[in-house]
Amino acid sequence: MKTIRVRFAPSPTGPLHIGGVRTALYNYLFARKHGGKFILRIEDTDQNRYVEGAEDYIRQSLNWLGLSPDEGPVQGGDYGPYRQSERKHLYKEYAEKLIEAGHAYYAFDSAEELQQMREDKEKEDVHSAKYDQSTRLDMKNSLSLSAEETDQLLMDCPHTVVRLKVPEGETISFDDKVRKRVSFNSSELDDKVILKADGMPTYHLANIVDDHLMEISHVIRGEEWLSSTAHHILMYRFLGWEPPVFTHLPLLLKPSGKGKLSKRDGSKFGFPVFPMEWDAGDEKYSGFKEEGYDPAALVNFLVLLGWHPSDDTEILDKEIMAELFELGQIVKSGARFDIEKALWFNQQYIMSFEDDYILEQIKDHVPESIFSRYDESFLKELIRLMKPRARLYGEFYTEARYLYEMPDSYDEKQVVKRISSEVMDVLEDLKNMVLDSTEFNAESLSAVIKGHLSENALKMGVYLPLIRIMMCGAMTGPDLFEIFALLGKASVIERWDRALEAFRSYL
Repeated sequence: MKTIRVRFAPSPTGPLHIGGVRTALYNYLFARKHGGKFILRIEDTDQNRYVEGAEDYIRQSLNWLGLSPDEGPVQGGDYGPYRQSERKHLYKEYAEKLIEAGHAYYAFDSAEELQQMREDKEKEDVHSAKYDQSTRLDMKNSLSLSAEETDQLLMDCPHTVVRLKVPEGETISFDDKVRKRVSFNSSELDDKVILKADGMPTYHLANIVDDHLMEISHVIRGEEWLSSTAHHILMYRFLGWEPPVFTHLPLLLKPSGKGKLSKRDGSKFGFPVFPMEWDAGDEKYSGFKEEGYDPAALVNFLVLLGWHPSDDTEILDKEIMAELFELGQIVKSGARFDIEKALWFNQQYIMSFEDDYILEQIKDHVPESIFSRYDESFLKELIRLMKPRARLYGEFYTEARYLYEMPDSYDEKQVVKRISSEVMDVLEDLKNMVLDSTEFNAESLSAVIKGHLSENALKMGVYLPLIRIMMCGAMTGPDLFEIFALLGKASVIERWDRALEAFRSYL
């Protein structure tokens, strides 16, 4: 078996979409499973759509997710350069080989002439006006013109392109790991441009030349490229090359399951669709990193959007994923992007992490002042209490403010339901017991308060909720007596006194 070499080949035309991340992940896992190479290739042939900073963003995102390539523009390697703009000289050579063999031709049509062709075909009720075997001889190209006219236009024409000559009456077939045997009739295919007027290749030529020269064994990419693969198979055949093994991945769908998840859906549905924040100049788009997701949890969530192990295990680290990953287990149907499931995965990972690790992660998600106001032991104890409740790293602050700061309001409805002069007297007594406690830990404080309530036939359902509201402002939070131990006696008594004063106004 030859060495497994796979590539992730994004275009630097904007931020890396989460669907692209999944494609990178599947390539990475396949390479790791077979001891192969995972290659990053930047497909920057479309210079009109090139976005400054996009390539750096792609690399940073892959590194954050732990999907660092073995070869690429930064890592280097024996098959570089790894930016297509730096390989421009190669593509023209192969385009000319195709022309010489009669499998491609020069086309000199202007944009206006192409538009006119489309309009004429529409008048003839042609469903899809294409530049193909039915129209090519009516257009301005080296097939319809004499050799002399062609030579003259090659010298004079500013918009010369090279088109692939799709043969007539053929069935073009290939095997796909997901879709099995796939076939296209050549009458369905247009004569795609493979070399643009500026000398840069289109995706169709560049990707097969690069995949061949880089010895790519398997192409794992989105299903949007499935219909173009017939053209690629033709070019492999025309150049006498063996094609790689193809795998076309199912779409990531909107939360409704209807339609492909797009870059615009993040703001529409209120969740990120990019791995990291992207600054577009006039607008910033939040990323999973800034929202408080852990990269390991995000990778675990993504890997199951289109693939699952045979035993349906859900919590998987990258090593286990790579061990279990099989291209044949990828499903055909699109995968619905369920952000609630992503949050569930993140919570499972948070609960499994060591407190020291979480402490480092939350530094980017809580106010900086927290780390100067509270010592490490307090923060670690707070993390321990909040781990079962936090779904995102930022929630160690947003869902726990009552642990950092005294409540400035109380759940009036719940207080009014329980409060009375007699209850106030008991609360005062309980405060004094807490004040007199010599052992200030959860177990002893629970025994003191619950013991007093039980001995005096006082309802737990009246007093414990009120005490919780005193500490937290609402009936929320981890174990009440663990909160006592975290806050310490001075803070507990201060909160108790302030709450009693507020409660008197409800009588």
